[in-house]
Amino acid sequence: MRIEVRQGDITELDVDVIVNAANASLLGGGGVDGAIHRAAGPRLLEACKAVPQIGPGMRCPTGEVRITDGFNLKARHIFHTVGPVWRDGKHNEPEQLANCYWQSLKLAEQMMLHSIAFPAISCGIYGYPLYQAARIAVTETRHWQRSHKVPKHIVLVAYNEATYKTYQQALAAQQTATANCQLPTARRRRSQGVEVMSAARRSLRLARRVLFNAIHYP
Repeated sequence: MRIEVRQGDITELDVDVIVNAANASLLGGGGVDGAIHRAAGPRLLEACKAVPQIGPGMRCPTGEVRITDGFNLKARHIFHTVGPVWRDGKHNEPEQLANCYWQSLKLAEQMMLHSIAFPAISCGIYGYPLYQAARIAVTETRHWQRSHKVPKHIVLVAYNEATYKTYQQALAAQQTATANCQLPTARRRRSQGVEVMSAARRSLRLARRVLFNAIHYP
């Protein structure tokens, strides 16, 4: 199981499913949403129109996921998720963004899809601060892989070099933090092993002394 950060065009990836950073209408837009609609072809728009509305112009609320076929893409499926618009970070934006990743991974698991690619959700016109968004993406995907077996391969796709470097930094920081958390545990185990051996040696010396006294001073 692995997570990788890759720079490039998410529409060209040969994975089981790509995630689209959509808007609530699912009818296409700018950025990665528009790129996916163009690459998948006109049947994608028709499929999105067929998704039931749950309110005027709303087919997918923030933090939820809807599915369509991939049509002209190499990916078999598209998961459409709606990320939060950044306001100030105090209006549930982190929770909503985390839910975009978690619900997508949950659906991929239910469908037994082994590879999934995410764009930098909410980092375009929705204005989410890049490093904060990257940290959430890395946290949610790493947390998922620690407790689930599917998907086996998660790709975080950056559309430019700045995004790529930021996501790489976020992933490296989490990996370092995990390693640092494990070091004290290993040290404690080694220390405990030394203490056990020292206690065993003391017990052995005491037993020898008792035996010596029993032989020489009956």
